[in-house]
Order: sequence, then C-alpha cells, then structure tokens
Amino acid sequence: MDPDQVAKAFVEHYYSTFDANRAGLANLYQDGSMLTFEGQKTQGSQNIVAKLIALPFQQCKHHITTVDCQPSGPAGGMLVFVSGNLQLSGEHHALKFSQMFHLMPTPQGSFYVFNDIFRLNYA
Repeated sequence: MDPDQVAKAFVEHYYSTFDANRAGLANLYQDGSMLTFEGQKTQGSQNIVAKLIALPFQQCKHHITTVDCQPSGPAGGMLVFVSGNLQLSGEHHALKFSQMFHLMPTPQGSFYVFNDIFRLNYA
C-alpha cells in the first residue's frame, strides 16, 4: 500500500464528501478523534460533524493545490498535509487554507481521522 496513493484517495474522498454532504464525514472520525478548526477544539465524531455542519456557509468547493504525506509511527498511521483554495458560494475570491490530518489504521484495513487541524491562510 503506497502511502501517497492512500493520502490522495483519502483527500479526494474527504473533500468531495465535505462539499456535497458534510454529515457523510461522520464515519471518517471516531470518539477519540479531535478537530481543531481555526483554533477551536472539538472531540468525538458526532461533535466534529455537528461543528462542520454548523459552519456559516452552506455551499463550498475545495480546490486542492498540494498533498504531502509521511508515515507516522509503528502503528501504521499517516500524516497528510493539504493546501488549497476554498470557494464559498456567492463569493468572488477564494480563501486559501491548510489542513493536516493524522490518519490511523482500522482493524478492517482502512483509515480514520485521529487528528484534524484546519486553518485559513490570510495574506
């Protein structure tokens, strides 16, 4: 299993799901997962999805610029760092963002998001 291919597939799945149906992200997180969104920490799958659904925009489109990946620790985890542009519906200018995921393997052979840190990049 090539980590770069796993990271690319995860990123495509995550952002297409986020843009179309944020509630569909629930199965990517677990009870011990943590999201830090613009400095605000949220823990647990249900709380994380509630936070994402409550964001002050309904429609958006992520345009990914870069995806970097590294293996993380003996348990088979992966760090995935993403940068790109976030286009909000009705806005002319896209917002630049960075997001870091710490993916951990599941017994079923897939991955879940253990840590997720999101920041807008202001010029």
